[in-house]
Amino acid sequence: MKYVNVVIDNKSRYTDTFYTYSAGDEVKKGDVVYVPFNRGNNLKTAYVFETDVTPDCELSRIKAVESVDPVISLTDEIMDTCVWMKQRYGITYLDAVKCFLQPGKPAKAGREKEPYKDEAGEVQAIEALTSEQEQAVSRIGSSIKTHKQENFLLHGVTGSGKTEVYMQVIQKTLDEGRTAIMLVPEIALTKQIIDRFIGRYGKDAIAVLHSKLTKRERFDEWQRIREGKVKIVIGARLGVFAPLENIGLIILDEEHEATYKSDKTPKYETVDIAVKRLMAYNGVLVLGSATPSVVSYRRAQEGIYSLIELKERYNQGPLPKVELVDMKEELKCGNQTVFSNRLYEEMKKTLDEGQQIILFLNRRGYSTFISCKECGEVMKCPECGISLTYHKQENAAICHYCGKHFSLDSKCPECGSEFMKYSGAGTEKVEEFTQKMFPDRKVERLDLDTAKSSREINRIVGSFSKGKTDILVGTQLVAKGLDFKNVGLVGVISADVSLNIPDYRSTERTFQLVTQVAGRAGRGDREGRVIVQTFTPDNFALKSAAKHDYRSFYNTEIQLREYMNYPPFTDLIMVEFTSSDEKLAMSVAADCRKYLHLCNLEDGHETIFEPKESYNFKGKDSFRYYILIKCPKGLRNRYVHCIRVFGDHLMKNKIECNMIIDVNPYSSL
Repeated sequence: MKYVNVVIDNKSRYTDTFYTYSAGDEVKKGDVVYVPFNRGNNLKTAYVFETDVTPDCELSRIKAVESVDPVISLTDEIMDTCVWMKQRYGITYLDAVKCFLQPGKPAKAGREKEPYKDEAGEVQAIEALTSEQEQAVSRIGSSIKTHKQENFLLHGVTGSGKTEVYMQVIQKTLDEGRTAIMLVPEIALTKQIIDRFIGRYGKDAIAVLHSKLTKRERFDEWQRIREGKVKIVIGARLGVFAPLENIGLIILDEEHEATYKSDKTPKYETVDIAVKRLMAYNGVLVLGSATPSVVSYRRAQEGIYSLIELKERYNQGPLPKVELVDMKEELKCGNQTVFSNRLYEEMKKTLDEGQQIILFLNRRGYSTFISCKECGEVMKCPECGISLTYHKQENAAICHYCGKHFSLDSKCPECGSEFMKYSGAGTEKVEEFTQKMFPDRKVERLDLDTAKSSREINRIVGSFSKGKTDILVGTQLVAKGLDFKNVGLVGVISADVSLNIPDYRSTERTFQLVTQVAGRAGRGDREGRVIVQTFTPDNFALKSAAKHDYRSFYNTEIQLREYMNYPPFTDLIMVEFTSSDEKLAMSVAADCRKYLHLCNLEDGHETIFEPKESYNFKGKDSFRYYILIKCPKGLRNRYVHCIRVFGDHLMKNKIECNMIIDVNPYSSL
């Protein structure tokens, strides 16, 4: 007989602690068990965090574990990571555990679902690696072979062959008898990666995890991984929680993408989880990007990451020629259409040459907002306060924050005027206009409205890849990692969309998007061309992107960040307080701010801003206020600890106000 500490699968924050039970010797750390809980002794699911525990209460009061789940269990490393996540992100044990599990039960024998079992794969003949690729594989491979825990930043221009480097070092990992995780920022990108990996390693060696799979598929893939039947996991953000053992390598492709930061509780950074898991196995982390985040590049300069650069394209071809078009001049000439004259002429030329075109606009829908010509009132979501976007195909006004649809009223809800104005352009409008200008050409659109399932994403991408589609219009989905050989022209409809977002990362985001989408052009034998339409052609981010000059952009941006005391020179911590009572949410936020001042954490440079209402919050019958903390490097963990102590105070005093901690949030600030 021994004693174990478990966490009960109970959603209440009041039970977020260890409970001691007696158990047989067969019970191990990471087991899923069933235990009697509370006065009624109802059986509850629980997770074993500690074994061989010395009880701190009377033995007669300790209940016994009833049974152990024979199928589902987690590893020691996973349980340790869960404890670390609780401390780092201020979440519950259960929040952390749920990240590593998939809902469902084992399928009956022979009825398991393998989502890609019918894929034949794509075999790519690799004649030889470039000297830069060989050096990259050698440096990363050396750490893999010696089991040295090391973090690499692979900075390679678009088309430089980063994917082949990934596959080479994965093979070296497998040769060492270890496992690997390959992460991509978007589900839309998994199809091309999966095809290549199946062609190289065979489908039996691979499992896939992403949110577009059915629950049955996700659970069955999870079980294959947990049973050790696969050596490679491919997935989006949640793939970092794959229940692999002996992990030798984790790769984050397009590491700069915001999708690697969770926007739901727990609000984790994928790279943080990856590093923590690899520390247990002395594994290697590879972050790859043509446009590394400012934070990652700074870490490379500081020696936290080892920098590897691929400066040339694999086919030795030139990077596409980028041209900035001043849309103010177009307006002066009377052109108020979606296309500048320069873009239109280049589109005709490209199509005549038998090449394809990608048009990029990071706004979906038809018109970006609806307003009244008489009083100027803008239609907004009644719950979120966000301006509604007009979607012509659905004939509805849609909130892009909460997703609610609203029927269109011919009259202004404020003044009753019948003169409503539809302003701005989204991908739906660009698609319609493009089809009108080129009626004999096949035009398709790839955004969140058309990419509602993996099947539809694969159809759109496959059609364009096979040359059946002449012009592909899309949002950032078309900018990330897709490899098309016949794209001769990329048109950025409005580079100012991301520049005007109220976020300190707006210039970084603009540089990344323009550079990434430009990299889709000229991947074949002919030089690609890129037309960037903008009202601010003198912006340093756009000028650097036009020259493919990351270093120039970084040097300017890092100076601005240091002057404004933004990351990577500080950490931003957002603490959100939600309650059905608005005054309570506001007062608790103010109390938290006062408490943090009393903790004496400041070193003279920290800033704790006044509480503000979260106008983007979509909760029904509840209110959210937040405080934003700009804290110096080195104080992050201490701040999070103090915030958690304040949260414990709320719980102990049964104050009905929920608290969420978000470190370095990606939402607009």
